Amino acid sequence: MVEFAPLSVPWERRIQTFAVLQWVFSFLALGQICIGLFVGLLFTRFWLLSVLYSVWWFLDRDKPRQGGRRIEAFRRWTIWKYMKDYFPVSLVKTAELDPSRNYIAGFHPHGVLATGAFLNLCTESTGFSSLFPGIHPHLMMLNLWFRAPFFRDYIMCSGLVTSDKESAAYILSRKGSGNLLAIVIGGAQEALDARPGTHMLLLRNRKGFVRLALTYGADLVPIFSFGENEVFKQVENFSGSWLRRIQNQLQKIMGVSLPLFHGRGVFQYSFGLMPYRHPITTIVGKPIKVQKTLHPSEEEVNQLHQHYIRELCNLFEAHKLKFNIPADQHLEFQ
Repeated sequence: MVEFAPLSVPWERRIQTFAVLQWVFSFLALGQICIGLFVGLLFTRFWLLSVLYSVWWFLDRDKPRQGGRRIEAFRRWTIWKYMKDYFPVSLVKTAELDPSRNYIAGFHPHGVLATGAFLNLCTESTGFSSLFPGIHPHLMMLNLWFRAPFFRDYIMCSGLVTSDKESAAYILSRKGSGNLLAIVIGGAQEALDARPGTHMLLLRNRKGFVRLALTYGADLVPIFSFGENEVFKQVENFSGSWLRRIQNQLQKIMGVSLPLFHGRGVFQYSFGLMPYRHPITTIVGKPIKVQKTLHPSEEEVNQLHQHYIRELCNLFEAHKLKFNIPADQHLEFQ
């Protein structure tokens, strides 16, 4: 039976729902609409708009790999505050970050839509700049999304950059100090395991971020987002199932995963693609000092990787009871 939202819902909550709705729409459909608009304009009397944009696109083609085009006014839009209050989302600092250093932050877990990563690092809704003065966050996103005309410019406004070595090198070596490059380590593949009550991280063989930290002398910062996996449910796709095999193949071909997730609706609570109203608390751990090593050996990479995993586990264990996670549940790695 469908459970409808009451008519007496306060306007504040309605605006919060709209704020999240526009974000979900942007994530799932805006890129495709922008591509359609770009192509469609070529067959109308407004074809010159697409042609002029093509010239701009060519001249600006390297910008997503050169720190993006972050606009503070965009990051401080009121709509992000309403979106933050929907869940709500909060950011917790456990240690200071020195603005004279650069950082690589590992964000865990991915969740279905990386909600905590976006709100905490791509907007000022949770007060990142106040908590970490002098630190400029950049969040890596799949290169695929920067190939969509118009959409690429939109997402760069928040501080999103491409997820490749060239992008990391620019931020960590050419933009001075005080930069924090955030990487959702588990990526698209980890999203396939994002469901309530799970703490499975794709990290065991993910060592590229550690090698980057050593190469550029960037300190490592573990970040864990409690509640990230709770805002959506997902169709059962255990390892070895026909659905998981199809999803893995599509992920290899397309570069993006396609989790079959569901939540609530806009006017009812029973089904839909809106996330559930569940608190997300993102905790930033203490930085791990990294000595610059231009050509790190495998042993050095492995040692730092194990150190990072220990610190991440310590962060999780230190805070899990506050979020009603049983004492006998621990992080799992694959």
